[in-house]
Amino acid sequence: MRYLGIDPGLHLTGYGCIEWLPGMDEPALVEGGVLRLNRKESLASRLAALEHDLEAVIKELNPDLMIVEQIFSHVHRARTAILMGHARGVILLCGGRRGLPIQEYTATEVKKAITGRGHARKSQVQASVAAQMGLSHVPDPPDVADAIALALCGARRRAHEAPDSLSTIS
Repeated sequence: MRYLGIDPGLHLTGYGCIEWLPGMDEPALVEGGVLRLNRKESLASRLAALEHDLEAVIKELNPDLMIVEQIFSHVHRARTAILMGHARGVILLCGGRRGLPIQEYTATEVKKAITGRGHARKSQVQASVAAQMGLSHVPDPPDVADAIALALCGARRRAHEAPDSLSTIS
């Protein structure tokens, strides 16, 4: 199975695709990267670019499941949460349009699953992802590591909940 993790953003949207086939002890990294959106463009233009670029990634990587980070809303950053909601909406639309099952996790859940600490720093997530995926260097920018961490979290939870899920999807 292929798992596509998406770390939403209006400037950088990270994505990470892992594959976990029957007989494999651990998943393997297929691809990780970022979709770069022009900050100088209007919100509508950035969302259109995000939709276009993400559709191309989904088509190329052909995932079986998408994992998207949930929005954390802090009272002092409500505007940021609202703006990020637009990006998440586009991401969910892209996945839904393709009929992909979608899991959603908070950043704290993912950090705890990957590093053991729910409030781990970005650098700790990067190092942990690099170690778990056997990479020679940390994924950079951090949005890539976050997306790979989402994919790992989703894959491991699915395997834990339904051990036969590595070969089929419901």
